[in-house]
Amino acid sequence: MKKFLIAVALMLWAGMAVAQHNHAATKGPNGGPVHDVAGVHAELVMSGNTVTINLLDEANKPTSAKGFSGSVLIVSGSSRETVQLAVSSDNSLKGDAKAAIPSGAQVTLVLKNAAGKSGQAKF
Repeated sequence: MKKFLIAVALMLWAGMAVAQHNHAATKGPNGGPVHDVAGVHAELVMSGNTVTINLLDEANKPTSAKGFSGSVLIVSGSSRETVQLAVSSDNSLKGDAKAAIPSGAQVTLVLKNAAGKSGQAKF
């Protein structure tokens, strides 16, 4: 009986991990990937050398960026660049890299909300 309960607990745990992974793979209203970070959904949109993080609520509707701050680390091959993000509209933060961001670059977001809660996500 004990082995059965352990097996059930492991299956439930694995199911939750898959559900979280699938949730993170969703697309936002602007076509970018979305991850849960610091109490909001963060959608990454890149164009040229500009990085935009759109902040969304649980229903993927825009939510206020007031008081948020953050940065992204962009890694492509041996190239690494940290870009500071600043609030640019009611619901987004933006920053500009020194050069165009290549497709396939790994982007790590560090985000801090107005209450001081911070989080990190890899895109």
